Order: sequence, then C-alpha cells, then structure tokens
Amino acid sequence: MSDLVRAIDTVCNFEFPGEGAGRTGWAHQFITEKIGADPRLIEDFTPENFIDYLDDAGVEHAFLIAVRAGSYLNTLSREVTYEQVAKVVQAHPTRFSGLAGIDPTRGMRGVRELEVAVKEHGFVGAHLYPHWFEESPDAARYYPYYAKCVELDIPIQMQVGHCLRYSAERPLASVTRPMALDRIACDFPELKLVGIHIGWPWTEEMIAVAYKHPNVYIGSDAYGPKHWSKEFVHYIDSWGQDKVLFGTDFPVINPERALREIAELPIRSTSMAKFLRNNAIDLYNLPLERAVVEAQQ
Repeated sequence: MSDLVRAIDTVCNFEFPGEGAGRTGWAHQFITEKIGADPRLIEDFTPENFIDYLDDAGVEHAFLIAVRAGSYLNTLSREVTYEQVAKVVQAHPTRFSGLAGIDPTRGMRGVRELEVAVKEHGFVGAHLYPHWFEESPDAARYYPYYAKCVELDIPIQMQVGHCLRYSAERPLASVTRPMALDRIACDFPELKLVGIHIGWPWTEEMIAVAYKHPNVYIGSDAYGPKHWSKEFVHYIDSWGQDKVLFGTDFPVINPERALREIAELPIRSTSMAKFLRNNAIDLYNLPLERAVVEAQQ
C-alpha cells in the first residue's frame, strides 16, 4: 500500500524522550500490558528514529498530540506540553503537525493557550479526551473551546465511544456516545468535528452523525483494521469516502500493521487515496501534495 499512497496518520501519541514527557506509571503499564505495545516504542524513541519508523511503515506525515488527559489539578492526569510538540514540529515541518490538547478546567486561560498554539506554533487542530473530564463533549464547559476552533478555522478531534480502564486508581466512565456530536454540530454548524476511535462499539451511530452533518468526520484509529465492521469498511469505500481519516492512535496500533491490514480490505484505490491521505490534506489545509489515483472500473 505504501507504493500506492503515502499515508497521513492523523492520530499519533509520540512518546517524547527525556524528563517531563508526561508518561506516568499507570500509563506505561496500560500501554505495555493492557494494549500490548512494544515497550521500545515508548522508551528512548527520538524524533529521528520515529521518522525512520514511519518511513518503513509507509507513513509520510503524522499529527503529534499535545495530550491533556485530565485536569492539570489532578495528579493522575497526563500532559504533553504544547512546547514539546512545537519543538519537534518546527524541526521536522514536512513530517509532523501539532494538535493542541484541550483541558476545559483551565477555563479561558486554556482558550487563550489554544490560540497561541495555532497562531504562534502553527498547530493545525485541537484534540479532546472527554472521558478524562468525566463529562460528555456536549457539556457547556467545552463550548468556549469550540467557539475558538470555529474562529481559528481548525478542526477538533475527540475520542468517541467506549473508554477503557486506564488505571485501578481512577477508572473512567464512557461519557461519549457518538450522538453527542450531533448536539455540538447543531450548535456549531461551522465547527469541523472528527470523532476518533471509530465510535466503537457504536460505529454505526458514528456513521449516522457523520452522514447527517457536512462538518463531522470519523477517525479510524485505535482498533485493528481487520476487526472493523463490514458497515464501516463499506462506508469508507462508498458514501463516506470523503468523511473518514486514517489514524492509528500510535502506539496503540502499529502503523505498519494498520496499513498492511487496510491493504487487504475491499476498498477501491480512489477511495483509499482519499482515506489514507487526501481527506486529511483537505480538512486540515495541509501544504502537502494530494494523491492522484486512476479510478477502478
């Protein structure tokens, strides 16, 4: 598949080396034991060898998330700072773009920080983990951030669907059914929304919301492509070919594995080009060359 289309990974949790990376003890255990990821992917992984890793997988560009997983007031929360992401993106602008994590407990200070991330650091979008804040994303406390995203003309992606058990100290409820995005899209019709993690186990509900609203999209990350439902695969290849973005939620899903399994799915080359690359370029206004693929009969 890498010979056909060089992919753009729109959901990527790069593990920043050194002190202050934000990978807490519970998170390391979750990634290596619950998810089963290779611990080498979250230990001493530099931007340079990560680029080599992406090259081998067939990924040309990746969105690095400045994660804000929970309130800054909670000791179990995890944060990757905007500055950490900005430094890597500025050093490798053709390979990475930044996404600004949202922490609604910071109030208007957080809204101003989002604006700085976009205007001064060049971040291309925002990112939200609603379950870490224990409120559905259609709650009022998020709305100032949505308004700022509209003002800045950037998409916001958010985890939709089931929330796993990250730590015994603080199990989190699943607060985001895909239909919550319906309420947000009605209140902010100009807001570009990406429901990531395919909305599982309510993937068909996520498809319904994306079909209803022109500015609602689906991120394909966090679940192995060979396990995707036939309805989701059909959506990518037909009536939803302009509405789904490739992602891995690295290190949850290995990009090489993801692209290998996607290549085995019944998706036409024209739909594949949109899914793996062109939809991300169009939605995020990326200065990258779009893939051109001849239509299959």
